[in-house]
Amino acid sequence: MEIFSEGHIAALIGALGGIVLGLAARLGRFCTLGAIESAVYGGDQRQLRMWGLALGLAIGLCGALIAMGQIDLMETRYHRVAWNPAASICGGLLFGYGMALAGNCGYGALARVSGGDLRALAVTVCIAITGYMTLNGPLAPLRATLFPVAPSAGVQSISMSLGNLLDLPHFAVSLAIALALIAWALAHSGFRRSRRHMFWAAAVGLAITWALWAMARLNQASFGAAPVEAYSFIAPLGESLLYLMTAPPQGFGFGTGAVFGVLAGAGAASLWRREFRWEACDDPRELGRQFGGAALMGLGGVIAAGCSVGQGLSAFATLAYSAPVTLAAILAGALIGLRHLISSFQPD
Repeated sequence: MEIFSEGHIAALIGALGGIVLGLAARLGRFCTLGAIESAVYGGDQRQLRMWGLALGLAIGLCGALIAMGQIDLMETRYHRVAWNPAASICGGLLFGYGMALAGNCGYGALARVSGGDLRALAVTVCIAITGYMTLNGPLAPLRATLFPVAPSAGVQSISMSLGNLLDLPHFAVSLAIALALIAWALAHSGFRRSRRHMFWAAAVGLAITWALWAMARLNQASFGAAPVEAYSFIAPLGESLLYLMTAPPQGFGFGTGAVFGVLAGAGAASLWRREFRWEACDDPRELGRQFGGAALMGLGGVIAAGCSVGQGLSAFATLAYSAPVTLAAILAGALIGLRHLISSFQPD
């Protein structure tokens, strides 16, 4: 820290885990919408079980680090702000529906950009703009009025609440939830036979844990100057776009590093597998649908304080109250969006 600023160290932390996430997206096909589509319409649950293993590992490892005093939950964004159930539900539904229309979440779109998909580039730019409009721009006052934000009165942890209710150690509750998710993931024989899916699911879980632990250590070393963050791909897309346009004096941050890390990891994987090829949209209606979906993701992701990765993995790893509700709303919104898309292609 005597050589580099807190922001540059945070960017490096974000980039290292982001590279792993980018590799997982391209080599392991770790994808939120892909998991939903393949499970519901393709009869293949392997991608969905990847989520179970990644989430179980992240919850178990983060629970252990919290128990050892390595992570202070009140320094994380998911516990500093009071949970707003209406924001989780409404924002999650908007994000999930937009994800189905766009064909990707922000994280998935980044991975596709590195493979030469210009449609995904348009989606990420649209998410970045609408997300920042909702966070700090002209839509911010309306968002603050409809979904007010207030400081939290204390840690909003499922494990701590259940532990106090059942008179159990908080880590015991975290471990039980983690083991249940891992057992559910491994109960699928097809998933157990796929070492590739298991490896990259574990890599994602470790990347989420790495971010929370490393940023907690940086927060302590910087005396609170660096907030404890983990991976999310709504506001960081806007921050990255703003940095590319203006290069603000504060330089990189965790989110910016994470975005460029995913691009680097996914790009390396697409080149290694010789999958890089330029793709564009030939149908104006399809492009319009993807822009509309991206706008909904930017709006919903900010309202819900996270995307499918931000709430579904990062916040869930800390067992924040908001995580399961937001993830369920995203799942519901995606299913509604997919059903809408399928019905619109049915013959009259």
